[in-house]
Amino acid sequence: MDIRPILSTLRRHKIPALLLILEIALTCAIVCNAVFLISQRLERNKMVSGVVEHELVQIQVANIGKPTDAKARAQEDLAVLRQIPGVTAAALVNQVPFTNSSSNTSIKLDPTQKLPTLNATMYMGEGLIRTYGARLVAGRDFNADEYLDFDAMRSDPDLQSKVGSVIITQAMAERLWPGEQALGKNIYLGETSVRVIGVVQALIRPALFNGDGTAQWTMIFPLRMSTASASRYVLRTAPGQRERVLEDAARALRKADPHRIILRKKTLDDIRSDFFQNDRAMAGILVGVIIALLVVTALGIVGLASFWVAQRRRTIGVRRALGATRRNILNYFQTENFLLATIGIALGMVLTYGINLFLMTRYELPRLPAVYFPVGAISLWLIGQLAVLGPAMRAAAVPPVVATRSV
Repeated sequence: MDIRPILSTLRRHKIPALLLILEIALTCAIVCNAVFLISQRLERNKMVSGVVEHELVQIQVANIGKPTDAKARAQEDLAVLRQIPGVTAAALVNQVPFTNSSSNTSIKLDPTQKLPTLNATMYMGEGLIRTYGARLVAGRDFNADEYLDFDAMRSDPDLQSKVGSVIITQAMAERLWPGEQALGKNIYLGETSVRVIGVVQALIRPALFNGDGTAQWTMIFPLRMSTASASRYVLRTAPGQRERVLEDAARALRKADPHRIILRKKTLDDIRSDFFQNDRAMAGILVGVIIALLVVTALGIVGLASFWVAQRRRTIGVRRALGATRRNILNYFQTENFLLATIGIALGMVLTYGINLFLMTRYELPRLPAVYFPVGAISLWLIGQLAVLGPAMRAAAVPPVVATRSV
């Protein structure tokens, strides 16, 4: 089809055409970035934790007043919890995956470094690996004689140098020593050197991750926690027994020490679901925004096309009288819409890149993958063609006699 008549017509309707182009461009820019943000949020929901999530429950307690003999209290609690039917492992830990707090520290490969190599989280707790079900891919777990009391170490800085071993994740090992064996190598926490004795496949840090690889920068230390330094008991049990074990464990802890409060008791599945609740809500809001924008854009195309059909009824009748078929009229309006959509999409691609660049610099989001550009363009072309189809079919139905009636 010769597009010169279409361009000539559009030049006589510059403002409506320009408004439609801007609407399509803005929709393209917002939709492409919104879909990208949704994919990023949903990808976060799929993060591998490295633990046996469906087998874990957490009970968090709070002491009333200052605890006495916190070390003995912790060992008594763990002994009671391990006797509950269905419990295969129990640990008092400083951190639990998918919570909103995280204990982190800077790591160096050389104590003389001015800047740290990376920042990693620190898990502590006797029997933590077995309880969490983290899978060792190299090295070994801690021996019983390697554990130190966290409270004693915190009160005596000289004991920090005795924490001689650490277990790290595979992702952290690869970041520190790409392509090399991590076992036997040393890392430095300030001036303190610790030796890597084991590598676990994965263990997610509780929070402070952006999906850029830092989520798996994790260390496990052989430190024994007490009720004065930790409040989270983690129990491992069969998936079908978790609710019963939670109730039995809460009851056992209250009986062992009535002078404390059970703050929360949840399965790790519920903890994970709560942690990503805002991500799902954001994705839902963005889906609503996308649908609203596409509907408004489609209605704009329908409205403008209907207006132009009403304005051009005599012209359409003349063309029909001169031999134009219904298909010719239909193709005219579809081509006209395709040209406007193409201009709008081209401008929208520039806006898409600009918005993504802003999000990258201000919110540390990754670059928008190139695949979103053609997908966005094709989607808007299809929406445009579907939206203009109704008015175009009405225009094609205009009979040739309309031209003679207006003479």
